[in-house]
Amino acid sequence: MGKREGKLKLGAFLMATGHHVAAWRHPSAAADAGVSFEHYKQIAQLAEQAKFDMMFLADSAAVWDRGSDALARYSAVQLEPITLLSALAAVTRNIGLTATVSTTYNEPYHLARKFASLDHLSGGRAAWNLVTSANSSEALNFNRDEHVEHGLRYERAREFVEVVTGLWDSWEDEAFVRDRERGLYFEPERLHVLGHRGKHFQVRGPLNVARPIQGHPVLVQAGSSEPGKELAGETAEVIFTAQQTLADAQAFYRDVKGRLAKYGRAPEHLKIMPGIFPVVGKTRAEAEAKFRELQDLIHPQVGLSLLQSMIGEVDLSSYDVDGPVPELPETNGGKSRQQLLFALARRENLTIRQLYERIAGARGHKQLVGSPTDIADVLEEWFTNEGADGFNIMPPTLPGGLEDFVALVLPELRKRGLFRTEYEGRTLRENLELPRPANAYVSGRRAARRDAAE
Repeated sequence: MGKREGKLKLGAFLMATGHHVAAWRHPSAAADAGVSFEHYKQIAQLAEQAKFDMMFLADSAAVWDRGSDALARYSAVQLEPITLLSALAAVTRNIGLTATVSTTYNEPYHLARKFASLDHLSGGRAAWNLVTSANSSEALNFNRDEHVEHGLRYERAREFVEVVTGLWDSWEDEAFVRDRERGLYFEPERLHVLGHRGKHFQVRGPLNVARPIQGHPVLVQAGSSEPGKELAGETAEVIFTAQQTLADAQAFYRDVKGRLAKYGRAPEHLKIMPGIFPVVGKTRAEAEAKFRELQDLIHPQVGLSLLQSMIGEVDLSSYDVDGPVPELPETNGGKSRQQLLFALARRENLTIRQLYERIAGARGHKQLVGSPTDIADVLEEWFTNEGADGFNIMPPTLPGGLEDFVALVLPELRKRGLFRTEYEGRTLRENLELPRPANAYVSGRRAARRDAAE
C-alpha cells in the first residue's frame, strides 16, 4: 500500500450514551449520561489524552417526533452544546470543541457572539458545525407550521455564513490598545460596521466580542446533497460525511475538493472526514460478539422509528417489516442520507427490518466490526487512496466504545505512522493544518493600497 504524506485527522463524535440506538440499555452505559457533566468531562479528557483533533456534538432544537411508544424507549434528552463545550473548555487544553447549530432556526448575530466567546474561552479551539436542520419538528418550536423548503434552507445558510464571518471581522486583531495614558481603549479606525442588508437578514453590527483567537472558528459542515456540497466548496473547512464504499468516498472527495478552486481556495484547506462506527475487540470474534449484544437490545419500535426519521420522516407502519423497502417519494428532509439508505437497501436487497438493524449503530455511516488490524486496514486504505483526510469516530457505547478505540486501534495507527503522538499546535486550526483567515476589511484595505500604488 502506497504512502500518503501527512497524518490523518480524528474527531470524536459523542452522543450521550453512544451511537448505537440501544446504547443506553447496555450495562456499561450510564443511562443519565445526556445530562451528566462528569460523563462528558471523562470522555472529553480521554479523547484529548489520545490526541484527537476535536470532539463533536450533534444537536437538534426539538425532540424527534417518533411516536409516543417509540419515543419513550429513546435516550431523548441532551445538554445544549455551546453551554456544554464552554464548561469543557475549562477542563481541557488542546482538543477542538465542535458544536452543531442550525442556520434555519437561529439568528446570525447570536451565533457569531456565542462562537466568538467559545473561541476566547477555549484559547482558540472552537468549531461550528453548520446544519440546515433535518428535524422537521424544529419548525414547530420556532413559529412555523412546517419545515423550510430544502433549497431555501441552503440559500438562507449561505447568507447566514456571510453575515457571521463578517461579524467575526468586526474588530481587527490589533484594535484593542487599552492605553491608560491616552484613555484609549481601542483604535476607532480598526472597528468595522457590517451594515448587511440581504434577502434573509438585516444586521448592522459590529459584534460586541473581540475577533476570535482563530480569526474565525473552524467551519464544519455535514450536508452531502448538491446544495450542501456547493455550500461546502464555498465555506466549509471540515466536512463530516457518510459513505459506504471506498469508491463512493473517493468520488465525493474529488467532487467537493474540485469545487474549491472557483472560490479561490486550495484543496488542502478542506478536510473531509467520513463517519466511522467501530466495534473493536482484541479479535474479530470478540468484536462480533460485542456487536450482537448491542443488536439484541434494539426494540422493534425504536428500529422502525429510527429508519422512518432518517429516510424523511415517512410512515412505514403499513408495510411488512420483513418485506422489501418500498419505493418512496423524495421528502423535504435530509436528501443525501435518504438517497444513501435507499441505495444501500437496493444494493444488498434488504428488508425494512434488516435496514433498520443495519443503521441502528452507524446511521448510514461506515460500520466496521473487527480486530484493531481490521479497522486500521480500512482507515489506512481510505486515507491513502484519497477517500478521506481523516475520520469522525462514532463510538457504539460511551465511554467503553471510545476506550476500546483508543486502547486498541490508535496504537496500530501510530505503528503505521498514520496518527500523531503529540499535538502540533495550540489552536484547532493549527492541529488541522488550516490557515488563519485574514480579516476581510484589512485584506480589502491592503488591496486598495496596492491598486493605488500601481
